Amino acid sequence: MNKRIQLLSIIFLGFSSVAFSQIKEEKLILTKKREPEVKKIEKKKTSVETIKNYPPEEKSQNPVKYTITDVPAVSDFKTSTIQGEDVTPKFEGSAQNNYVQFGMGNYGKILGDANISKTLKNKLEVGLDAHFLSTQGLKKEYDWDSKQSSTKIGAFLNSYGDKGKFNLNAEYGLDSYKYYGIYALQPSADVDLDQRVNQFKVNGYYDFYSNEILNDVRVKSSFLNDHFDAQENQVSILANFSKHAVELGKSGINLNADLGVGLESVKTDFALENKNSSTFFNMNLAPKVTFRKGESYLMVGSSFSFLNAKNSNLILSEQLKNNKTYWFPQAEFQLAAANGFKFYAGIDGGLKLNTYSDLLQQNPFILSDQYLKPTETKYHFYVGLRGDIDEMFKYDISAGYAKMRDVMFFKGNDLFTNDYTLNRSAYNFANTFSAVYDDGNVSNIKANLQYFPLANLIIDGEIGFTKYDLKNYENIYNVPLLNASIGAKYTMFDKKLLLGFKGIFASDRTANSFAIEGVGAPMLYQSTENTNDKVGGYADINLSAEYKIHKNFSIFALGNNLTSSKYQTYKGYKVLGAQILGGVKITF
Repeated sequence: MNKRIQLLSIIFLGFSSVAFSQIKEEKLILTKKREPEVKKIEKKKTSVETIKNYPPEEKSQNPVKYTITDVPAVSDFKTSTIQGEDVTPKFEGSAQNNYVQFGMGNYGKILGDANISKTLKNKLEVGLDAHFLSTQGLKKEYDWDSKQSSTKIGAFLNSYGDKGKFNLNAEYGLDSYKYYGIYALQPSADVDLDQRVNQFKVNGYYDFYSNEILNDVRVKSSFLNDHFDAQENQVSILANFSKHAVELGKSGINLNADLGVGLESVKTDFALENKNSSTFFNMNLAPKVTFRKGESYLMVGSSFSFLNAKNSNLILSEQLKNNKTYWFPQAEFQLAAANGFKFYAGIDGGLKLNTYSDLLQQNPFILSDQYLKPTETKYHFYVGLRGDIDEMFKYDISAGYAKMRDVMFFKGNDLFTNDYTLNRSAYNFANTFSAVYDDGNVSNIKANLQYFPLANLIIDGEIGFTKYDLKNYENIYNVPLLNASIGAKYTMFDKKLLLGFKGIFASDRTANSFAIEGVGAPMLYQSTENTNDKVGGYADINLSAEYKIHKNFSIFALGNNLTSSKYQTYKGYKVLGAQILGGVKITF
């Protein structure tokens, strides 16, 4: 019987890999997330009572659970962690911090990764994270250079005291790549398309085991510069104050009170074209109270933002200054009929500072000269249903509607000079993007599902539908209407073999593009813009396998974009074809 179940599971994984005819490519990201710098996911703090593990040993062995939010189902030719997901499955419950792994694959891929830590006296842990990934790029697709590399080096310190956990980490990252997405001109093979982004981060985090008064404190800082002399410095401090589990008589209702206090400062200066410069200082207060009985609760609160903003560039005759106070509603209730059926609804809003660093994470091919504005979500209504049925099926389905100001998205840039020459700057081939803003309404539906049919098989899926109704733009550029993913992890042979599958899908996207021709005498370039171009949807299938030959030695193989679909992430930027990477991993 067990053999039949294993055989059916393998057939399921194999069928999943061919059930979708269109395939895109996925890039590799290593597992080395460290608190508090968590990418693509965020800790969802609410005033709903949470039980923190104590003593410290238990908390260190049972990490905080994170809620997946808005993971972009995007994979591209860029090899760094700027976009994409880690599609490599993990041996749950058997991970070791100390490891070194090395791999090689087609397209000249080279992978090096290490995580080394040591626990000293007084429960003090120190460690090192290092990661390198490079590719030679699309030599058969482009005459010009398209190789890329990503390097990350970090050091961290964890301390588990009697009252709380302390983390300090520092990281240096270098992303070196090309503005290779040229579609309207035909430059020579030796054209310089270089872009390099250096970023240094220092983060500190202290989390108290109890929820009494001061809950946790986070400090983050980032210092960024690029090949074109852009500079950005960012510092943020967040403190959460709370008083939980206050019993209200004998009603069985508990009261939780929370206050979040945040300060954020960002200064960005560009040296290209319009030489935009911006400075933001934002203070945020978020008080809220929660009345809770069993799994049902009612949370009522508010969020206040006090923003001081300054913008200047070569076009503006003087510096624009803006001091404004924002108020946002916050409320949520949950009615728990049973563990399997919990209905919830709420309203929230907020102010998001759009930084150059954030924009690069979404689109590394943006111009090194951006006009930065914050995005305001005036309100966001949502309703949903979630639950856990017999510990075999978990789900969270919700729908929402939001009114927003200055929705940020990316618009393709034209040529910056019309001289009839190909001797031009790396970003001057209609191959970069700029942030644009518009007011509008947003409707969304999303669902997250997890299914555990067997003890050694996990299946998960996610789908999201997002529709924008903008005030000025007919279409929102480079944003798909539909995102979806499906994945599975299966272990065999007493957990020595781990198989994984990940499929990522997106619908068609609208983009703007340019047709360029030479006219006149003397000859000049003339551009014609298409504001309703299409960048096709995609389906990206990924498979992985890791086998433990010895408790300290494993071999692994990854297959990405296995049907070799040559789609584009942004107009002109084709992805790698089918990729196979294999390597070895040593743990100690």
